Amino acid sequence: MAPGMTLRIAQLTDTHLFADPSQTMLGCATNQTFQRAIAKLQTLTPRPDLLLLTGDLSQDDSEASYEYLYANLAPLNIPTYWLPGNHDQNLEALFEILSEPPCSPSKAIQQGGWQILLLGTMLPQQVQGRLAQEALAWLDEQLQAEPSLPTLVALHHHPVAIGSAWMDGIGLENAEEFLAVCDRHLQIKLVLNGHIHQAFEGDRNGVTFLGSPSTCFQCKAQQQVMVMDESRGPGFRVLDLQADGRFSTEVVWA
Repeated sequence: MAPGMTLRIAQLTDTHLFADPSQTMLGCATNQTFQRAIAKLQTLTPRPDLLLLTGDLSQDDSEASYEYLYANLAPLNIPTYWLPGNHDQNLEALFEILSEPPCSPSKAIQQGGWQILLLGTMLPQQVQGRLAQEALAWLDEQLQAEPSLPTLVALHHHPVAIGSAWMDGIGLENAEEFLAVCDRHLQIKLVLNGHIHQAFEGDRNGVTFLGSPSTCFQCKAQQQVMVMDESRGPGFRVLDLQADGRFSTEVVWA
């Protein structure tokens, strides 16, 4: 990437795919809405430089669902990095299928003058998430090694409250430990999550926290219990990152 150019990232999250394309989740044909999101992604100008997939990629945790995901991503030929979500319990299949180019299992990327770090928060057979002590130590080490690079940290579970009681109860269990690491490293500019099926933006100690809509159904914000947002279809987030640490972002609806 030439100096002064913008790094464009598209975040796709919570695809909840099935082996059988006719299956639905809460009435939503998730394989079909994913294809709508991909079609919309292909209309973007400029084209994304990389894709971030932030978890809950499969709903039935089948090899075939991950193969379906790969089959739709591979023709885009965009470098793609990913995280498991709480629904992605079949890690062996996930790693095997999404380690073939253009997908990569790498969790530390440097591109466009930025550092991008991906943290797994999945707990076996649990809906909420947690960062292992090894993951927190790894994050701290990566940040110490590159103090001058503006940094984006991505994870599946949200580390700050979004104001929906039901969802905040199944977020990141040890968020305070994660935030303590963030507080020690001023180069962190962005923290990006999935899981919440809605757009969210918050600020904490100068760091922007972004949650993004799902490629399937959305949840209404600021609710005590889960309420689907029937007014919104599939969506994803686009981020444009400048090497000096500035950035802009928008949610794209398919």
